[in-house]
Amino acid sequence: MITLNVIGCGRVGQTLAALLHQRGQAQVQDLYSRSFSSAEQAAQFVCAGQPVPELAQMRTADVWLLSVPDAQVGAAAQALADAQGSKMAGAIVFHNSGFLSAAVLQPLQALGCHVASAHPVLNFASPDTGVRQFAGTPCGLEGDAPALAWLHTALTAIGGRCFEIASADKPLYHAAAVFSSNFTVVLQGIAQDAWHSAGVPPELMRPLTEALLKSTVDNVLAMGPAQALTGPAARGDTAVVQAQGEVVKRWNAPAGDLYKTLSELAAQFKKHGKTRV
Repeated sequence: MITLNVIGCGRVGQTLAALLHQRGQAQVQDLYSRSFSSAEQAAQFVCAGQPVPELAQMRTADVWLLSVPDAQVGAAAQALADAQGSKMAGAIVFHNSGFLSAAVLQPLQALGCHVASAHPVLNFASPDTGVRQFAGTPCGLEGDAPALAWLHTALTAIGGRCFEIASADKPLYHAAAVFSSNFTVVLQGIAQDAWHSAGVPPELMRPLTEALLKSTVDNVLAMGPAQALTGPAARGDTAVVQAQGEVVKRWNAPAGDLYKTLSELAAQFKKHGKTRV
């Protein structure tokens, strides 16, 4: 059985470790996190793995997952290389950043590791939801051929839909995910704040949000963004867009600027079927 060590026991790390363990793709061995209690919590959630307090105490493993924030991936790779040294030779090491390429793992590659990145395109609100919702999740892969071969097999076995992305394209690829998911949440927050300020009864907030979100998602999936787009900008109601934008800007200046920019993009998208012309 392939052995797996995990560095970084947050939501993504716990989700992947649990799924790989449950589906027999890896034997979760050692778990390390900056907070020892996080490693203990991960072991309980995964139902496998030994929490360890220091990187140097981690046993050798076939595969290492560095599931840490983007800003810490490079430092984590260097710290692991310093702690384990030549014992890392031949191991597969991968991180989960959608923005960073496998090149950030160079200190480990220099020791003879096969390196890669694997980015599951899923909103990991919690490890529980991650495990429940993972089936069918697209996973963007990039890196060394041996690492990619194992990741493709293992992630497919736990329900992922794997595809490869060029290293140079990762920043734009990840920005697309931010637009699709993170900014959707921000826009919902702005919408609910605006409804509240406009006097919409609190008990109608959820029905309003649910009705619009569900119909919008259904239409985008069925017809594509260009055909699903509605509203004053898409209709060419320039006067309404301008007047409404001024109202929004008086209410919330940054939201007003966003309204203006998105309205311009919406009009362009409706006309050309794309936001770049």
